[in-house]
Amino acid sequence: MNPDTPRKIIHLDMDAFYASVEQRDHPELRGKPVAVGGARERGVVAAASYEARQFGVRSAMPSVTALRKCPALLFVPPRFAVYKEVSRQIRAIFAEYTPLIEPVSLDEAYLDVTHNLKQLASATQIAREIRAKILAETQLTASAGISYNKFLAKLASDYRKPNGQFVVRPEQGPAFVEGLAVGQFHGVGPVTAAKMNQLGIFTGADLRAQTVEFLQQQFGKAGRYYHAIARAEDHRPVVADRLRKSVGSENTFAHDLNAFADLLDGLRPSIEEVWEYCQRSGILGRTVTVKVKFADFQQITRSRSSVGPIPNQGVLERICRELVEGLFPLPKGVRLLGVTLSNLNTGQPAAGRQLTLSF
Repeated sequence: MNPDTPRKIIHLDMDAFYASVEQRDHPELRGKPVAVGGARERGVVAAASYEARQFGVRSAMPSVTALRKCPALLFVPPRFAVYKEVSRQIRAIFAEYTPLIEPVSLDEAYLDVTHNLKQLASATQIAREIRAKILAETQLTASAGISYNKFLAKLASDYRKPNGQFVVRPEQGPAFVEGLAVGQFHGVGPVTAAKMNQLGIFTGADLRAQTVEFLQQQFGKAGRYYHAIARAEDHRPVVADRLRKSVGSENTFAHDLNAFADLLDGLRPSIEEVWEYCQRSGILGRTVTVKVKFADFQQITRSRSSVGPIPNQGVLERICRELVEGLFPLPKGVRLLGVTLSNLNTGQPAAGRQLTLSF
């Protein structure tokens, strides 16, 4: 493709995905403030319905804080198997239009539809058709951002939420970015936004006024990226089916763990979830890492690599047990445990099974 020819990129983002699935499957939850997650003392909100968001409830918020903001909040446990199945349905719809699908998470993805399977000239029409098909097949709504690069498409998808879409055309890009607060930029987190504000950089226009040398001095390698997006430039391609580098699972406990047997019991659900992924995907790994967060939030990891792939769940459990044994005597109670498998054989799925990545 001619590099001077604008690309047509769509960012599709499901609306309050986990919570919307629960409201779809449980009619008694519709129209009510719902949080997917645990209501226990150390629980965390995984997703919040739009009714809950009106009270300030957000994902990653501690459950106790969410309940303080919305005493009527209804907690439901997550059903990841269901969310993954719905995600596969959505991914199949995307694949009707383009093979260039870059999953970001279960509920969002980038699509490059510059050259699409339907031979449609309008990315806006494609986004509209995809959203209509998602609604018809899953009874769920999605929002879309359409633009000539990933950065702008991501920003645009937030403009008509829920259940809408927004277009930023090539001639609109620079002006669109200039008026935005830097905290709205994808890739600029709260800490970076605060530092930019301290430097007198509050908007895209302020960021655009800085030299690339100054931004690199202040923000390192990311400075060049910030210099580009302030000018609405983003040349990152949509990368289809990126290979995973690791798979992991972790749990936070209602009470601190101190006994060896309790730590093993606390690890078991994470071990089972990681191995379930290995069985489903046909992917194995060589390096096992146990993550430990203590009661005072200090975090450590312990890892071990084997010559070949971990062959079964029993071996994974044994390595985790030996890594935990090395932590004793514990200096303090443990509030979180996690297991990660890395050095994956993503290029050679086990037992001849085809690797597929869900959206």
